[in-house]
Amino acid sequence: MANKVEIQTVNIRLTEKIKEHVNKKAGNLDHYLLAIDEARVQLSHYKAARDVKDRNVAEIMVYGKGVTLRSEVRADEVLSAFDAAFDNMQRQIERHKGKHYHGRGDGRSAAEVAEEIIDEDTGQLSPLFAKRKKFTMYPMTEDEALIQMRDLGHDNFFVFYNAETGKMNVLYRRRNGSYGLIEPELG
Repeated sequence: MANKVEIQTVNIRLTEKIKEHVNKKAGNLDHYLLAIDEARVQLSHYKAARDVKDRNVAEIMVYGKGVTLRSEVRADEVLSAFDAAFDNMQRQIERHKGKHYHGRGDGRSAAEVAEEIIDEDTGQLSPLFAKRKKFTMYPMTEDEALIQMRDLGHDNFFVFYNAETGKMNVLYRRRNGSYGLIEPELG
């Protein structure tokens, strides 16, 4: 591999076995995508993780010309976490190659698609939004927003006016099933 592989560890001693395993696999990433210039692998161990399966974390970052890909996996063993993260990275690379090299797959050129975006009557660009919603917002607490989110079937996020702070907030569901709250500030 002409590109470099950088290995970082957090709370793990980098043994020769781990180093060889990571370099062998990550060193062949350019086999999957030629545009890769650099790969960074971070292997971490967190003793305080609640679940044994979450103690070892492998994160792979791939940088190249016009592409940045990231994969992170938690597992009970550091090498199994790395292998799973590497498998995820391979899938991401294949998906990226499919989008980049194969295009939309409908056989139309970019110029043909651009013509559809321009409104024939006015000659102006038509909006790219498939749907636009307007609705009345009522102040509510974070707990009420969570109940509304569940009742309305919004699986990913819910925008609400926080009665306690007097600001717009976004409640969202995280990958692990817990919830997060975004509290934007004007800059």
